[in-house]
Amino acid sequence: MFARAIGVAVLPAAAAWAASATVAQQPRFTETVEVERVLVDARVVDRRGQPIRGLTARDFRVEVDGQPARLESVHWVSAGDPYPEGLDREAAGVPKSVAGRLIVFFFQKSLDPSRIGGLIKMQRRAARLLDTLGEEDRVAVVSFDSHLKLWVDFTNQRPRVRQIIERFVLHQDQPQPIRAFYFPSLAEHFDAAAAKQAATPERGLEVLARALTPLPGPKALVFLGWGLGEMRGRFGVRMIDDYEPARRALIASRTSVFALDVTGADAHSLEVGLELTAQDTGGFYAKTHLFDHAAFTRLEGALAGHYVLAIVRPPGERPGSHRLSVKVSGHQGEVLAGASYEN
Repeated sequence: MFARAIGVAVLPAAAAWAASATVAQQPRFTETVEVERVLVDARVVDRRGQPIRGLTARDFRVEVDGQPARLESVHWVSAGDPYPEGLDREAAGVPKSVAGRLIVFFFQKSLDPSRIGGLIKMQRRAARLLDTLGEEDRVAVVSFDSHLKLWVDFTNQRPRVRQIIERFVLHQDQPQPIRAFYFPSLAEHFDAAAAKQAATPERGLEVLARALTPLPGPKALVFLGWGLGEMRGRFGVRMIDDYEPARRALIASRTSVFALDVTGADAHSLEVGLELTAQDTGGFYAKTHLFDHAAFTRLEGALAGHYVLAIVRPPGERPGSHRLSVKVSGHQGEVLAGASYEN
């Protein structure tokens, strides 16, 4: 999440030493200045959900804890050309050894009549989305019912992923164990024991995010499900205790959640949890029971590219969670960026 640049300024030597041959023997005094930056992935889309390109640092307005923050640099990272010539990939926080996007499909399974129809429809839509991805893009697939399950490690083998999505995720109970063979690998860091003990989807998201954290660069999590949080009587929906560590882990792993609601209803209580998760992580929430095409068109636009903002942390910033606001001026676009960061 953080990139650190250290500049070293050498203090001038005294004039009396300048002509002396012993100057080389004198100790040199240096002053070290540490500048810590927060890397933020921001997607800027128009009303149709398509990316707005060509923005510079002057177009963005960033606030940390309600106060203006200095934006040091802005890099555009495109899905079609993720690492253009001249891009400082280390400064932009993008991986050096992976050329494409990292996308995870998360299926929240349920046999409830109000959900299973939507899940089946989204199952087909997800398989069709594979046709829009590039050769270098890697896809992984997980599901959650009673616990978190890993079905496919990151791969660009589309037939294998399509087979898992269409035939196995919703119709079989248990995937085969997966061994890590290639980089990047979700399986290499996936805690199978913790996944089996994850009794809530929020806990499943945390386990998944922790496995994604060691992998470089941003990730997109396409959450195909029906709800997060729980009903608390007349108090409405409340996020359970498992949500906060999940939120922190998702932010730390640079994972944006795109929550596609499969519930066959115009509105329902647990959609609040889906909306919050998307908002907190820099993704979006969309209903799919009537306009699934529009939801996936918007998803394709959001995945087409994003900006990496290098924000200088305010001096004297205390450890903990900090509110983040990213806006653009002079453009009628929606900014999708995380609502906070941790230090």
